[in-house]
Parts: sequence; C-alpha cells; structure tokens
Amino acid sequence: MTNNLWRNHILPFTLLVSLLGVATLVGDYLLHRFNLVWIGRYLGIPGTLLIIGSLIYSLRKRKMITSGNMKSWLSMHEVGTWLGSLMVLLHAGIHFNAILPWLATVAMGVNVISGMVGKLLLGRSREHVLGQRDHYQLRGMSKEDIERAVFWDAVTLDAMTKWRKVHIPIFIVFAVLALGHIISIFLFWGWV
Repeated sequence: MTNNLWRNHILPFTLLVSLLGVATLVGDYLLHRFNLVWIGRYLGIPGTLLIIGSLIYSLRKRKMITSGNMKSWLSMHEVGTWLGSLMVLLHAGIHFNAILPWLATVAMGVNVISGMVGKLLLGRSREHVLGQRDHYQLRGMSKEDIERAVFWDAVTLDAMTKWRKVHIPIFIVFAVLALGHIISIFLFWGWV
C-alpha cells in the first residue's frame, strides 16, 4: 500500500514539480547563454493564454460547456497549466525588476502546487475509502456496517473534496496580480 502511494502519487508529484523547476532553470540559462532573453520577455503571453485555455475544464465541470470527456478536459487542464506555468516562469526569469510580477509569479506557483497536491490527496483518499469498502465487503459485513465503518473516512474525503475552496481563491489572487501586471505592461510600454 505504501509502495503504491509512493509510486502512484508522491513520485509523480515530485517529478512534475522538479521537472518544472529544472526546465525553468535550464530554459532561462539557455535564453541567456544564446542571447535570446528577448524571447523570454514574450513567453508570458502564450503561457498566460495556455493557463486561460486550461480553464475550459472548470467550465465543463460546472456544465457551462456540455461537450467533451471530463477526463480529457482534466488532462488538458493539467498539461495546459503546467506548460503555461513553465512559459510564465521563463518569462519571469531570474530578474527582480518589480514586485507586482513577482507576486503574480509566486501566486501562480502556489496555485500550481495546490492543484497538484489537491489532486494527490483527493485521489489517494478516494482510493482509501473505496479500498476500505471493498475490504469490509469481502469480510461479509452488511452494507449498514460498512457505511458505519467508513463513516469518518467518508466524512474526511468529503471535506477534502472541498480543497477547491482553497485552490480557487489562490487562483483568483494569481489572476488579479497577473492582470495588474498585464495592465501595467500596457501602460508603461505605451500599448494603450
């Protein structure tokens, strides 16, 4: 069971976060090494668009969009936010020019990690409750006894499904900070 937890949840999470960090450092190094820093300046735009596009999953989940498979939309959400975050991190680089962009970058990082942790915890908890139910069923317990036995685990699982109540406000903070950064770019670069 512990081996499955490590292999199925903790290892993929650790690898994805590590890969994001390594890809950011290597990408930033290569942009500087080959004097292509100007490309990084513009990677924020497609990165932001990928993150916005990945929000279609939320619309599908709330039935504002009815077409498509939920699992496919979730995969697109995860890949889109990961790639978009990588582009935004490359855009941010290792430059500390202003506080607003860095606050937005930190909020984005916290949001990405909270999404990945939420997925890890929620998936693990669901597996645990289902495994417990199956275990008790194999032991021949009645349906009422099974429900009593897994009651607190089910309550905990239900509470954990509410992790989105934390994830979504973190996203809103990120969105507001990112929007502030974008507006300031339009104003200071004279794009308006």
